[in-house]
Amino acid sequence: MFEIDKWNEIIQALKKNRLRTFLTAFGVFWGIFMLVIMLGSGNGLHNAVFDNMGDFATNSCFMWTQNTTMSYKGFSHGRRYNFNNGDTEVLIQNLPEIKALSPRLNGWSAEGGVNTVRGDKAGAFSILGDYPAWQLIDPVEMTAGRFVNEIDISDKRKVVVIGQKAIDALFESDENPIGQYIKINGIYFNVVGTFKSKKTGGQADREENNIHMPFTTLQKTYNFGDVVGWYAMAAYDEITVGIVEEKAKDILKARHKIHPDDDRAVGSFNVEKEFRKMTGLFLGINTLIWIVGIGTLLAGVIGVSNIMLVIVKERTKEIGIQRAIGARPMSIIIQIINESVFLTALAGCIGLAAGVWVVELINIAIGPGGDMFKNPEVDIKVAFIALTVLIISGAFAGLLPASRAVSIKPIDAIRQD
Repeated sequence: MFEIDKWNEIIQALKKNRLRTFLTAFGVFWGIFMLVIMLGSGNGLHNAVFDNMGDFATNSCFMWTQNTTMSYKGFSHGRRYNFNNGDTEVLIQNLPEIKALSPRLNGWSAEGGVNTVRGDKAGAFSILGDYPAWQLIDPVEMTAGRFVNEIDISDKRKVVVIGQKAIDALFESDENPIGQYIKINGIYFNVVGTFKSKKTGGQADREENNIHMPFTTLQKTYNFGDVVGWYAMAAYDEITVGIVEEKAKDILKARHKIHPDDDRAVGSFNVEKEFRKMTGLFLGINTLIWIVGIGTLLAGVIGVSNIMLVIVKERTKEIGIQRAIGARPMSIIIQIINESVFLTALAGCIGLAAGVWVVELINIAIGPGGDMFKNPEVDIKVAFIALTVLIISGAFAGLLPASRAVSIKPIDAIRQD
């Protein structure tokens, strides 16, 4: 198999018609090249979408109030109501499936204008009231200090945890924000923690513009009484959050005298359900990529088989002479299969290298990436598996021409023009 003369013979056979050989090899090259490009692009979309989620708990849901749509127990439809602190306690006590429950209030939006001051510096930030459990649902990366804790909640402490945007706007680059005071809504708060987002792109920018304070502190500061804005809740890993969602809705409807069949009075968003949709979408994209890629590779392999049939036909007399002087059928078969594998492997390797190179160029060109496309990459193991399958297919592509070559009797082959 590794005799130089045999490999020279293979090269000479392929060089007899260089255009035909090139076009056939290009079909194989293009097949694996496009497969690598499509896999890289699919991964770029996947990375952008899932990196934007950071470490978000996928088995979670959100819940908020909406107008009732059915009359019930003397209350007319269209009634507005609010969640309250009592709801929080009842949910915790009656839902053992809940891993984390975090009520939240929005105190001030960044779009409302300047709301935070420190000395001669000021900025517009989103002020949020949170529980420690928020870190179990949509965690941020603490860069210094700590997040809100249970003592902050019970004592209604005037403390805040600030994002990177607030740090940049309110503090000098060499200042340590921990222990410093900032003024929000005319009240001074002590900075006990700083954070940056685990997400990427615009999601990260928005999250790093947040200032978190204890939920109960925000209720008091903004005179919300015992009102809860909305809930974020996560289930234990072995439990689907849909169960928690339905049970929580039943509890909240009963507490606020809402008709049990009023499905629109309590709004919700099931993250787990949406996450499954996204996972299914990318599974479909990958399946489509492989179908198109394998189809293109198959076209290239068929091209190799066709050129080998032509080569065998052109060399019929030569093969007949080899058979007449004692060449065994198996040696003829191996020779033709070697030619097929050589052509397939050479074109496949070049296509693989070119595809990886182009994907890497795209990666360098887009830099960190954005919300829709980030870090296109190809699993090299998958690429080499595809190349291996291609080479094996090339061997099978040579079987038919090889079988045809040895099926002709030597005397008939010699006589053929």
